[in-house]
Amino acid sequence: MPFSPLMSSAYGVPYDDTAPWVIPAGYRQYDVSNEADLDIYAGSDWNDMNTVNETGRQAGRYLYRTHEVRGAANASNGAVSVVDLKTGEAKVLVQRIDWDALDGIRWTPWGTILFAEETDGGKLYEITLDKKDPMVATSVTEHLALGVMAHEGIEIDDKGNVYVIDEFRGGAIYKFVPDHRGDLSSGDLYALSVADGGSGLDVGQGTWVLLDRTAVATDARAAVAAANAAGAGIATFQRPEDVEAIGKVLYVAVTESEPQEQAAGAASGDGRVVAIDLRTMKVSNFVKGGVNVERERTNVTPKVTGLKNPDNLAEGPDGRLWIVEDNANSDIWVAEKDRNRDGVADAVNLFASLTDVPAEGTGIYFGKDPHTLFVNVQHSGTNRDRTMAITNREIED
Repeated sequence: MPFSPLMSSAYGVPYDDTAPWVIPAGYRQYDVSNEADLDIYAGSDWNDMNTVNETGRQAGRYLYRTHEVRGAANASNGAVSVVDLKTGEAKVLVQRIDWDALDGIRWTPWGTILFAEETDGGKLYEITLDKKDPMVATSVTEHLALGVMAHEGIEIDDKGNVYVIDEFRGGAIYKFVPDHRGDLSSGDLYALSVADGGSGLDVGQGTWVLLDRTAVATDARAAVAAANAAGAGIATFQRPEDVEAIGKVLYVAVTESEPQEQAAGAASGDGRVVAIDLRTMKVSNFVKGGVNVERERTNVTPKVTGLKNPDNLAEGPDGRLWIVEDNANSDIWVAEKDRNRDGVADAVNLFASLTDVPAEGTGIYFGKDPHTLFVNVQHSGTNRDRTMAITNREIED
């Protein structure tokens, strides 16, 4: 998706309900599904992450979404919904009273859906779909072997290994290796350690540290703490969020700056996107404010457009990394490829900016159509959340 980059965030741009995103010339935006089509909760539906049926019959036709509604006493009645992109029909796929803050979602190579809870004690689940009707779930399986933690992003590599994170201040990055590919009921969970020379910035040479199977199924965070008490040196990050693999590189959005950086004057929102080369295990800052993109500053005149609170990631159709912020005037950025192989994106360009100031863009995702980006507008100032598409197609197929 080629585009002419925007020059600034949508500071002060009036809100237009029919076109809440400022986007490049040649693109248009429209609702895929909103709360007029499906209204699950009394308040906003908190549409969060997206995936489609990437394989099988009618691949790409069905869009699946988590809803990050949070409730008291772990009783938010969390839901995963599905939209038929051909007919527009939208419905709840699965829902349970004790599911809380549903966030990450991923289509598996074996044709199921993984989703997880972004809350302390959160779990990861697997949906099996009806073979004749992808809008019907036949079962949901809980997978404690992937760790009990505040899950967000989920990624699967070509060997069937699963990558997850613990989304809190001091959270780790994990790799799950199943005993048998496609069966997530048992396996080994590893956490990332980085030899950073004592800087505390977690860039350098990485290794995977094996964690105790029994311990992670109860509390992965406690398992990491126990391993570190024994000298494991597992890296901790300031709120890791989404994960995305492109080729042999795993990207992780870290939404806040590290404590050492904040002590030196960095804003807490000066996050970054970390790159982990899965071949060499080199860990680098692929996108970072002040390095290859501006640091956003809204307390000066004029305001400075830049990266703040990177949250969700997506692989673009040409292999570039797309990034959306959890930030007022939520921006969508595109990181160019690392052609000189120094671990840093060669450039970072602004694609879109949201005028719905109380909201954030979430769940950026490309399905089977390389010309169309899906993105949710979450906790909207209108109190009506929605899933949107931004496309350079003039006429829908």
